[in-house]
Amino acid sequence: MSMLSALRTSQHSCISRTSFSSILMQRASRCYSTTTEDAPPPFLQKIKADLKTAMRAKDTPRLSVLRAILSANLNASKTASPIQTDVQLVALIRRIQKSAQDAVEDAKTAGRDDLVNKEMEQVRIMDEYIAGSGVQTLGEAELKTLAQDAIEASKAAGTATKAIVGDVMKRLAGALEGKDVDRKALAAMIKELVGQ
Repeated sequence: MSMLSALRTSQHSCISRTSFSSILMQRASRCYSTTTEDAPPPFLQKIKADLKTAMRAKDTPRLSVLRAILSANLNASKTASPIQTDVQLVALIRRIQKSAQDAVEDAKTAGRDDLVNKEMEQVRIMDEYIAGSGVQTLGEAELKTLAQDAIEASKAAGTATKAIVGDVMKRLAGALEGKDVDRKALAAMIKELVGQ
């Protein structure tokens, strides 16, 4: 009985198949259109290309570093704040580098020189990528002068002593936009300069 009813409905729907398929194609083309704002950062594309080169050259330390970066990027893409700029990618590499430096310290205390050498090589490779990223990294001296100027401006504006650190960070936000800066270290430097 169900086969018979299916045949009857298919005979009646033959007339409107062409219009249905054209509507379906229009909707499908709209659903699959892409925008340019979702393009990955250029530095990420360089890392992916270097991964292929490292695979061909069988460069194991570089390969493990690049895989760690791409894995962390993939994990970040599944969160509410995915990596969208080169600055964010450099900050991600710095976090990976920090964990590698912690592993070096742990290996030194355990007396494992083989692991120390391996982790130090990975830290060196990450330094290469940070330097070659094209993102401007501010040194401690530059940050100190920027922070001192912002502290003076904040004090001149009459900001309360307890609120100076937050006010200075807000004042520096524009100057630090698009640059590689460790904001926690900057906040600690500002607290030290203010005397808190």
